Amino acid sequence: MKLEKYKHVIWDWNGTIFNDVELGIDIINGLLIERKLKAITVEEYRNIFTIPVKNYYSAVGFDFEKESFEIVGKKWIDEYERRKFECQIYNGVIDVMEMIKEKGIGQSILSAYSQHTLDEMVDHFGLKKYFSHIVGLDNIYAASKVHLGRQLIEKLESRGEETLMIGDTEHDYEVAVEMGTDCVLLTKGHQDKNRLVKCGVPVIDDIKELIGW
Repeated sequence: MKLEKYKHVIWDWNGTIFNDVELGIDIINGLLIERKLKAITVEEYRNIFTIPVKNYYSAVGFDFEKESFEIVGKKWIDEYERRKFECQIYNGVIDVMEMIKEKGIGQSILSAYSQHTLDEMVDHFGLKKYFSHIVGLDNIYAASKVHLGRQLIEKLESRGEETLMIGDTEHDYEVAVEMGTDCVLLTKGHQDKNRLVKCGVPVIDDIKELIGW
């Protein structure tokens, strides 16, 4: 797989560009402990996390017959928004973005993060110059982004096989399939490597590996 074959690269945000894994776990553990439920480790988290996140909340012990997912989800996102600037961009990501830009390949972001905050974060880290499209959800509950992917691929001049999706979850792979694009998955994000390998696409441990493609 060579980067030169692509006309456009679509990046996921959380766990791919933005290193927010530990923050997310810390916040969910705070909510679990409040409810006298067992906190989870990073390893457990990566084995359980999924999109839509409502299923992940249920898997770690939340009972949505006793309380609303919307209320719990709002508590999580409020704390995340308060602390999000504790997190940074993964090392090497900007180097790869710059390399892709120098090759004349377009770039976009496709995220299950809310659009308003996604725009804010991209601007905060000075990354807007790399992207022709920055696409997020219109809500805070991180459900599927498949419909956004379909809309984005229609806007791009590149055909599906000329486009590469970079993500860190099975859902990113599912979105790539729906868009008809190639996909590469990173292991430092929100899901365990063993889960990602089962998708049958290239899986890399460090984003800088793309520089050698």
